[in-house]
Amino acid sequence: MGKISIDHYVKQLINLVELEKKAEINAMLREIKYFSPQKREKVGRAINHLNGKITGQELGFNLVKYGRKSQFKTEINTGDLVLISRGDPVKSKLTGTVTEKGSRFIIVALEKVPLWALKEIRIDLYVNDITFRRMIENLEKLNPHTKKALQFFLNNEKSHSIKVAKASTSAADIDKNLNHSQKIAICMAMASNDFFLIHGPFGTGKTRTLQEIIVQEIKKCNKVLATAESNTAVDNLVEGLGEDINSVRLGHPQRVSRKNIEKTLAYKLENHPQHSKIRGIEKEIEKIIAKRDQNHKPSPALRRGLSDTRILLNAVKRRGVRGISPNVIISMARWIELNKKVEDYHLNIRKIESHMVADIIKKSEVVLCTNSSAALDYLKGIKFQVVVVDEASQSTIPSILIPLSKARRFILAGDHRQLPPTILNPQCKPLEKTLFEKLIRIYPEKSHMLNIQYRMNPVLMQFPNQEFYEKGIKASGKVEKINIADLELKNPDENTAINKKFETLIKKILRPQPLLFLDTLNLPHHYEKRSKGSTSIKNIIEADITTIISNMMIKSGIKSEDIGIISPYDDQVKLINPHTPAEVHTVDGFQGREKEIIIISLVRSNPKREIGFLKDLRRLNVSLTRAKRKLIIIGDSSTLCSHPTYTRFVDYLKKHDFYENAPDLISLNNKKFEK
Repeated sequence: MGKISIDHYVKQLINLVELEKKAEINAMLREIKYFSPQKREKVGRAINHLNGKITGQELGFNLVKYGRKSQFKTEINTGDLVLISRGDPVKSKLTGTVTEKGSRFIIVALEKVPLWALKEIRIDLYVNDITFRRMIENLEKLNPHTKKALQFFLNNEKSHSIKVAKASTSAADIDKNLNHSQKIAICMAMASNDFFLIHGPFGTGKTRTLQEIIVQEIKKCNKVLATAESNTAVDNLVEGLGEDINSVRLGHPQRVSRKNIEKTLAYKLENHPQHSKIRGIEKEIEKIIAKRDQNHKPSPALRRGLSDTRILLNAVKRRGVRGISPNVIISMARWIELNKKVEDYHLNIRKIESHMVADIIKKSEVVLCTNSSAALDYLKGIKFQVVVVDEASQSTIPSILIPLSKARRFILAGDHRQLPPTILNPQCKPLEKTLFEKLIRIYPEKSHMLNIQYRMNPVLMQFPNQEFYEKGIKASGKVEKINIADLELKNPDENTAINKKFETLIKKILRPQPLLFLDTLNLPHHYEKRSKGSTSIKNIIEADITTIISNMMIKSGIKSEDIGIISPYDDQVKLINPHTPAEVHTVDGFQGREKEIIIISLVRSNPKREIGFLKDLRRLNVSLTRAKRKLIIIGDSSTLCSHPTYTRFVDYLKKHDFYENAPDLISLNNKKFEK
């Protein structure tokens, strides 16, 4: 097969981005339009019947606290963009950013707060097309840096290999607390003159390694741009950089972790030495507006087609026109003159702010932001020597090319054996193929795998390690003996235990053994179900077992925030979510995260032994590698074992005594789930 030209490939990418943009926005609008307010709240993407009050200002935004008497559970989280509406939400244009949430309130940052937006309103999770627009604009204006990256991706140009011996010579200067594989990765990355790839499996300190690379690059007087696909990952990068590093965090300040607020551009602007000039100008603006508003505003009804120039000329001549008296003409002219002063002052403020922004970014040794925010005008003309990207295996090529356009060298970190970018439109599946995955396949010598994991009990890593990483990962001594007993559990009371028949299972769940599989094969009514009109699947028996186990663990002293419940299917998440205070998400929602205890409901159970997209083993890998101390899996072994990997997994569980038959909860539990 011949070489693919960059121009041809870029046209394909632009088309795919356009299709995905339409799919994402249409899915949101369709759901807002056709779901009842109650149903959209039930699926976690809206909150109804809220009243609000302005509680203050922060970094130029009004903070509005919305609340109601009844509790709500929602997928809307801090940093999310939301739509505020009263009546038909599709007609509303008012959007804000969530800054905080509780069980009965949610705080939203808004630029302006109309009076209608404070009583009996609805909040919807919202998306806009700004990220897609930035991708397309970057693709339409490729510079030499992005062209070079695409040449590597298309295998049209060869990269220079790195000599490990040469790379290792600078290891003495690296943080002594890092392990050998981290140090090797850092040395090789520093020695590369075009790109380098850090393969960071679960819990191996990928982000910490990138932070040290940033430090080392700064020591060489290189200016660094550090990005990631999500705000959370960017915040993690920021938090590990010491106070001696001059860094700035770009992006909406309300999407930034509270720990990092002092690193944001907005905070630094407010505390810049020149900001006092702006405060002085703003006071002058207030005085002028007070004078201006004593005059007649030239509204369309008053000006009757007269331009500002004609009003000013007639005022000089003290002449009325078109039925407007001379005094009103003079008053409107005065309003226009004073308003021009207000506009001039605002222009002056923007110039001062631009100067301050340029000064802050110029003095910053590292600039941190999401991939999308790397397209901000602030960074135009700024020269970076290297770009560092975390979550590279979760970034589409159009997304990652935005930061890569800023420097000749780039360092990517990720794990292509976990989930790819989330794509809604089936036609856009090619966007799942990432730059990281392709480059690590073409240039394995330009990569290094981190091999010491610091997250989980060694037992929990055994199967994914042998199945997905060729047994290349070792457990740090720090996690050698961690288990559920460390959480100081107490035996649940008799009411929690349901009845004596459940006691044996309770003891097994609470024992230090880190792994347990509960097989539903022999239970009555264990097959999956599909709700009318839904493309997803649920399993009522598994939901029942999952909820009982999670709630029983909480009664035993485990904090609800330490328990995560994972299911591959949205409908199963919706079924479980209302019945437990533990966090419930799909596999995608737990990517890159961890919990002390994870419970997995695999859902699939049917006579045809079909497992659907469980065949994507990256989902299995992510699911199995989120728990630190205890992992409980609920599933039907017969259906699962239609796939060879799941067969090996069940064999492994049985061999090590991690396998149990699930109890028959039909007779044990009076609580009924929706059918």
